[in-house]
Amino acid sequence: MAYTHTITSSLPWQDAVERTREALAQEGFGVLTEIDVRATFTKKLGQKAGDDIGDYIILGACNPQLAQRGITGEPQLGALLPCNVVVRRAPEATETTIETIDPQTMVQLSDTEATRDVANDADNRLKRALHTITEKSPGS
Repeated sequence: MAYTHTITSSLPWQDAVERTREALAQEGFGVLTEIDVRATFTKKLGQKAGDDIGDYIILGACNPQLAQRGITGEPQLGALLPCNVVVRRAPEATETTIETIDPQTMVQLSDTEATRDVANDADNRLKRALHTITEKSPGS
């Protein structure tokens, strides 16, 4: 079962991160958290572990209106938020991969009407954000 929407881009790492943030913002998402996986692995597991993973961040993206609708309809839904967005580039890679959670996975866990509505809206917004990144990428 696929649980992400994924694109690749020839954008340099830092440009891909910036474009991802911009595309999320255009769709009403703010970044609440940022986890630098490479830095964490390096600190906790050593330099080799950080080098092996390459550039890798997890952005915790949240659209406040969607979150409010979802949590109001089903308070437990907060355990599945924020929507994670990964920007990663393996060592020696020539492309950057950008992945978002597929909000439809929430529907598989809770098939309430409120969850379906929020998942559909979030899904459309995240797909548009990925499309925006692809449109602006050189060589796409």
